[in-house]
Amino acid sequence: MKRTLLALLSALVALPQTGWAQSCNAGPVAVQILGSGGPAVNKERASSSYLLWIDGKSRMVVDMGGGAFLRFGQAEAKLADLSLAAISHFHPDHVSDLPALLWLSSFTRKEPLPLVGPSGNAIVPGTQEFLSRLFDAKTGAFQVLGTSMGAPPMPGVGGGVKLDISTVDVSKNEPVTVFDRDGMLVTAITIPHGNIPAVAYRVQTRGASIVFSSDQNGTNPRFIEFARGANVLIMHMAIAAGTTNPLHAAPSMVGRVAREAGVGRLVVSHIGVFDLDAAIAELKTQYSGPLTVGADLQCTPVQP
Repeated sequence: MKRTLLALLSALVALPQTGWAQSCNAGPVAVQILGSGGPAVNKERASSSYLLWIDGKSRMVVDMGGGAFLRFGQAEAKLADLSLAAISHFHPDHVSDLPALLWLSSFTRKEPLPLVGPSGNAIVPGTQEFLSRLFDAKTGAFQVLGTSMGAPPMPGVGGGVKLDISTVDVSKNEPVTVFDRDGMLVTAITIPHGNIPAVAYRVQTRGASIVFSSDQNGTNPRFIEFARGANVLIMHMAIAAGTTNPLHAAPSMVGRVAREAGVGRLVVSHIGVFDLDAAIAELKTQYSGPLTVGADLQCTPVQP
C-alpha cells in the first residue's frame, strides 16, 4: 500500500504544470491560454493560442500554433461555437495547427467561420494568399480542405468548413474594426514584429475589454493607446532578461507597455526557454500591477 501511494505521488509531481483543473465555461467572460510557449520545443507548453469564452461558450480563437489543436479539445471548446478566428501573423508557431482545426470541421459546423489576419509583404503572403496556398482545391498543400476556400466537397472525402476571410491592411497604423456581431466588437492594429506583418486584437464584450498583443517589440506608441484601460492585456515575453531582439519586447518593455496603458491585469505568455524568475523580476521594475504568468489551459476571468 505504501509503495503504491509513493508511486502515485511521484506520478502527480511529474505532471506538466498546466491549468488542467481550470474551467473557463462558468463566468460571463474569460480568457483561456491554449498555448503559452513559442517556437522552442517545450514539454509543458504548446505554441501560441488563446480562447475567449463568453457566457460559457468558446467564441473566439486567436492563433493556432503547434499543440493548440490538442489543447482546444482538452478545453472542451467547440468549433461550432466560434464566432471568429483571428491570426496575428504567419510564423509557424502561430498557425501550424490551423489545418488540424479545419480538417473535417464541416461535419460539426455548417455556417462559415469568419477568419481575419494581416496583409502581406515581399517575404510573407497576406491572409487570402496564405490560405489559398494551403487549401486551394487544385494547387494547395491540403487540397482536401478546398471546401474551406469555397470549393465543392470531393466525393467520398470530408472537408473543412468554409472560411469567411477578411484582411487587416498592415500599411495603415490606425485601429480598424474587423468584427462587430454576436456581442463582440473586435478591432485590430498593426504591431512591429521585425519585418513580419503582424496585428494585435482588442475585444469589447459584456462591458469588458481584452487585448491580445501577440509578438511585437513594443516600440509602436499607438499600441499603448490601443490597449489603454483594457481589463486584461496578454503580452508575449519571448526573450530573456537583459537581452534585446528586433522581433520581441524585452521583459522590461513588456512591463512598461502594461504600465503606460493602465491595464487592469497583465498576462504574460509565449514564454521562451530561459530564466523565468529573472525575466519576471525585470518586468516588475516597470510594472507593479496584477500579473499572471501564463500556463497552458490556464483560465483568467475578465472583470469589467
